[in-house]
Amino acid sequence: MDHPSTLASLREEIADVDRALLELLRRRLDLAADVGRLKAEAALPVVVRDVEDRVLTRARAHAQACGVSEDGMAAIFQAIIRSSVERQHRVGVELRAQRGLRVLVVGGAGAMGAWLRSFLEVIGHHVDIVDPALAAVPTTAGRATTLDQLDDLDQWDVIVVSVPLGVTPAVLEEVLARRPRGMVVEIASIKDHVAPVLTRARAAGLRVASLHPMFGPGKSLYEPLTFVLACLDEPADERARLEPLLRHPYTHVVAVPLAHHDRLMGWLLGLAHLTGMLFGAALSRSGLAPDELHACASTTFARQAATALSILSEDPDLYLDIQRFNPHRGEVYAAARQALEDLAARVEAGDREGFREALTAARAAVGEEP
Repeated sequence: MDHPSTLASLREEIADVDRALLELLRRRLDLAADVGRLKAEAALPVVVRDVEDRVLTRARAHAQACGVSEDGMAAIFQAIIRSSVERQHRVGVELRAQRGLRVLVVGGAGAMGAWLRSFLEVIGHHVDIVDPALAAVPTTAGRATTLDQLDDLDQWDVIVVSVPLGVTPAVLEEVLARRPRGMVVEIASIKDHVAPVLTRARAAGLRVASLHPMFGPGKSLYEPLTFVLACLDEPADERARLEPLLRHPYTHVVAVPLAHHDRLMGWLLGLAHLTGMLFGAALSRSGLAPDELHACASTTFARQAATALSILSEDPDLYLDIQRFNPHRGEVYAAARQALEDLAARVEAGDREGFREALTAARAAVGEEP
């Protein structure tokens, strides 16, 4: 039987401890801000992995004494570390802005364009945007509706093209026809239909780069941010050219040849999106009510459903274009059909050994931890 007076007393004591913890966290983040100012003044990196590892090691060492798992304690301190990194980075923005670039985002009022604007500004760059959607809002400095309204593209160090896949080549051509002095960076998810424009621009002596953010516009600015760099040139040279633009504590740039990008994305995006869409499409044929499915859901179903919903909630036009413009989609679709037919045949035959072998090979392909 509960003892209300005892519970109330304990909850009040916990509240007192929480207030003390919050004050300590405030002090810790203030110290992080001081560290951030010093790092910004000295142009030092915000993230230092060795220091983070030492903090997490200390946290794990105290887990048993606190009566929790090492992973649980590490998760608490990982959140604290991430908040400290954010605070360090934010306080240095003004100092970094003195060394920042002038950037124009074409398509800057779109979902990904708006994310890029926030990302680039928090790095310390000065960002202007051009987007037809701005026709509905009052004209202000640093905002334009069309490229034609901009007399001189040479005022920007970098021009980022963030527009729908289908119009990316045409918009790139329009920008590059002006022969800007700065680097032009496009961020299309599929590169095959963009590659000819990039190749011609490079041959004409223009500075271009092909970048692909491996996340959507809902991504936090203060968690790992992976960009795939589709290289037309030596990877080290292209990385060096982009480093001033992407100088952020959580940026991770992976370089691949431009010609290899779309095959890679066929599996990383095409297959991942396809499986989520198939999951939902198959369920729509089940005749079962969503409420019943979720009320009885297994852990596996709940995870699959959450992943599928994250895909099914996105822009259908974008997801169609990611499938349609990828020249390697046939390879992915054929593999998916063959895998389904193979697994179905093994199940129908009761082939335990074959089924086990198929799952072992599948685990290896996904990248099972050794």
